[in-house]
Amino acid sequence: MHKLTCPLILILLLHLGCKKQSSTTITPTPIVPFITYTIPKGAHYALGYDSAHVVLIQANHLHFTAIFDSSAIYKSLNNGNQLDVNKLYGFSDNLSSHHLFSARVGWSWYKDSLRLYGYTYNDSIRSIKELTTVTIGQQIDCNIGIDTLQKQYFFTINGYTTNMPRTSKTPLIQGYKLYPYFGGDEVAPHAVNIQVREEL
Repeated sequence: MHKLTCPLILILLLHLGCKKQSSTTITPTPIVPFITYTIPKGAHYALGYDSAHVVLIQANHLHFTAIFDSSAIYKSLNNGNQLDVNKLYGFSDNLSSHHLFSARVGWSWYKDSLRLYGYTYNDSIRSIKELTTVTIGQQIDCNIGIDTLQKQYFFTINGYTTNMPRTSKTPLIQGYKLYPYFGGDEVAPHAVNIQVREEL
């Protein structure tokens, strides 16, 4: 081997070893924390989230994850009220009051099951549609969206989708967010805790 070969190879190896390697920076998705909403015994609204708590929404969907604990198990004082649908989360629509236009996921404890519903108002007409049953302690993936061409809301719970009519005229959801609410006719028979995390 030529006398210059070894030093040249050594210099080349050192140069390659010191060469700055290109890297791709991955920005992690921010983790949004769960918010625990507590509806006190004898109340309808979650603490701090009564009708005066207004957060506007303008979007084509509302995506959130919810978790119920054992406080979702209850017995109504009036047996007929066990069929009433409580409210989990959603929005008013059409730049109107939620009793005129709105869409929410509802819930109830009925026949030993935690049941979720699509719950809407269109031109003051209320519609309720049972969507599925879920498990206490389970993370429940929920999405309420709109289809302006078909004039529908779509409700997706853990991958299962169903539609309900939408008569709102706005091209986007335009209104305010609606938070956990107990009732129906009756107030919460004990404190009810529901965790909700809005998804980006």
